[in-house]
Amino acid sequence: MTELESEAMEAEFGTVAGWTEEAVRALGPEHAVPAGCRGSGSEGALRWLADRLGLTAGSRVLDDGAGVGGPAGWLAAERGVRAVCAEPMHEAARAAHRLFGLPSVTALAQRLPFADAAFDAAWCLGVLCTTSDKAPALAELRRVLADGGRLGLLVFVADRPLPPPLPEGNDFPTEEELRGLLDAAALRLGETATADLGDSPPEWSERADAVDAEVSRRHGDDPRWQQAQEQSGRVGRLLADGALRPWLGVATAD
Repeated sequence: MTELESEAMEAEFGTVAGWTEEAVRALGPEHAVPAGCRGSGSEGALRWLADRLGLTAGSRVLDDGAGVGGPAGWLAAERGVRAVCAEPMHEAARAAHRLFGLPSVTALAQRLPFADAAFDAAWCLGVLCTTSDKAPALAELRRVLADGGRLGLLVFVADRPLPPPLPEGNDFPTEEELRGLLDAAALRLGETATADLGDSPPEWSERADAVDAEVSRRHGDDPRWQQAQEQSGRVGRLLADGALRPWLGVATAD
């Protein structure tokens, strides 16, 4: 994402990321992946993407907009790949390194600090709908992917006009717009699907809820926590009423 486009997003992706790390450390390491994946896809969605990225042991994989590193940590453990996190919020990038031991850099999606063709695969989960600068972000992903490398995407797409109240700072594309952006970036779209965001194992939800409860216990009176909760609640309501759809896709770098 670019410099975050609202104070609510700053709270959600910055301050709360640091609080999440704090809560995971208090509750135990088994809470790290479930808490780190909240908002970035279910276990089933991660597995669907991982199965289609053409990974082998030791593949170089970028998680672009990694948050606190939950999906990248899951991928590294499940598939034995070398995962690197890029995340614009320093608190989140630091949490990804501390919680999962992953190489993590603070970097905007539009200005990635990596060489051309540095990665065999990448994924970008719930990120493109947080920025209006989608084309430069996709161009950077294409640049850092080796020819033939695959990109996994989770994007919340708008299937119809969105009813208020809207989450602050988000820019949800239509599927048609997203397909056009991928074509323009020389990323050839292959298989797509709609994610079931409720298909994680029960213990994932229980552990993520426990982390939220611990953060609320420690910081529930802080306006930044309340703001982040309202922000995520607005996205949840749009998903629940069908205005937004959790779209999965895999594209190949031409």
